[in-house]
Amino acid sequence: MERQQLSTRCLIIGSGPAGYTAAIYASRANFSPLMIEGDQPGGQLTITTEVENFPGYHEGVQGTQLMEDLRKQAERFGADIRGGFVTEVDFSKRPFRVKTDNGLEITADTVIISTGARARYLGIPDEDKYNGMGVSACATCDGFFYRNQSVAVVGGGDTACEEALYLSNIAKKVYMIVRKDHLRASKVMQKRVNDKDNIEVLYNSNTVGLFGDGVVQGAHLVEHKGTDREREYDIAIDGFFLAIGHSPNTAVFKDYIDLDEQGYIKVQGASTRTNVPGVFAAGDVADPTYRQAITAAGMGCKAALDVERFLLEGE
Repeated sequence: MERQQLSTRCLIIGSGPAGYTAAIYASRANFSPLMIEGDQPGGQLTITTEVENFPGYHEGVQGTQLMEDLRKQAERFGADIRGGFVTEVDFSKRPFRVKTDNGLEITADTVIISTGARARYLGIPDEDKYNGMGVSACATCDGFFYRNQSVAVVGGGDTACEEALYLSNIAKKVYMIVRKDHLRASKVMQKRVNDKDNIEVLYNSNTVGLFGDGVVQGAHLVEHKGTDREREYDIAIDGFFLAIGHSPNTAVFKDYIDLDEQGYIKVQGASTRTNVPGVFAAGDVADPTYRQAITAAGMGCKAALDVERFLLEGE
């Protein structure tokens, strides 16, 4: 493959709300940013149906449309947006060097990493079948659609308990599907869950399938799987929420960028600076706590402003 050589003052790796917002701000600052969209252009919101909690869309908006709007806004101000994903980086010295799967070799004065994170799934085929039609990995994003309905949350840690508690104020019934015979969450979170009348914890249970006519209407579960007490049973639900963690897309950066124990990029204080001067991180790739489109967009703005300050101070 013949490689194309490119050079930019600001390279944005990854798209989504963080990347596109960074591109908007960097473009308006006349840095002519180059963006490599990644293997999921637009990020996780492109596999979401309707988004109702992003400011400015009072009637809601499809996730794909929201990302297309942000992309067009970035292009309007001059961002150079390219397909492909990054396969190799060299952050040992400036200008930084980056290679992509489709033959680009890029040198960049600064880099904004906005590669996001992927929700962990169980791996059952029905998760793909009903994605966006009852299957979700974000209760705060999609819980509103299940007002006065029955839902299930998979997981037994603090995140799963938080999701279940959030949903318990919206849905009429919340099941927690827990593989073990106990919750792994902190004692205070366990107490809050146990104190909620409309949360029922299904211990020693594994989800083996989902069913429904076009949308999720129930889940097939197995209790005490692989033992002489094994029992199959079904629950009727309208929504199925995964809360078993996220995996940040940081593998290609691990030789240069400091990561926490979960693989998220560490940033310095309230800034988006990483341990490498000139490299910044924004969005879910550096945010294990909030993971919202609006917070990712805010971090994208901060990253572009941090880039501007870095370049101006350097000159």
